Amino acid sequence: MRAVAHLKKVYRLLAQSNTDWSRWQIYYGDERCLPADHSDRNSVMANTTLLEQTTIPATQVFTMPTEQGNEAAAAAYRVIVANALPFDMVLLGMGEDGHTASLFPGHQHDLDELVHAVYNSPKPPPERISLSAKALSTSSHVLFLITGAGKQAKVAEWRAGADLPVAQINPANGIDIFIDQDAFSA
Repeated sequence: MRAVAHLKKVYRLLAQSNTDWSRWQIYYGDERCLPADHSDRNSVMANTTLLEQTTIPATQVFTMPTEQGNEAAAAAYRVIVANALPFDMVLLGMGEDGHTASLFPGHQHDLDELVHAVYNSPKPPPERISLSAKALSTSSHVLFLITGAGKQAKVAEWRAGADLPVAQINPANGIDIFIDQDAFSA
């Protein structure tokens, strides 16, 4: 099962939670520069699998405006994130190359930025925006959900101290990792 399918399952389960949705605020970790209604956008998937199933007020969902292009979207979202920090919880995954959000190996970003314009993503589309490691680390709880055998090598490298983007997420309270057997290598 692909990581997106697992995330959809998590969102569906979350939507069934008994919680006070009026207190929730939703921010995105990264987004592809695509039209606002494009099916490959993270916000479209989150909307159909989670947000439409809850009563979270639309004014408390902060979608990344990547249809404006990555530079303009990153500038606009920096202001939103600066006003939101610290986050209560951040949910992240890890790609087969050790990336998280749209923080990819070999990419360099200003360490003081809260949101980065991303160019040359190794997966299409090449332009995106991403919360920075600094912003993602400014959270009370950080939770990684990692699934799939294709991630074993990078999980092992991460555990051995490799300098991967996923390893740059360092909140004061540490991280929690939920990993399936396929992704874990002893």
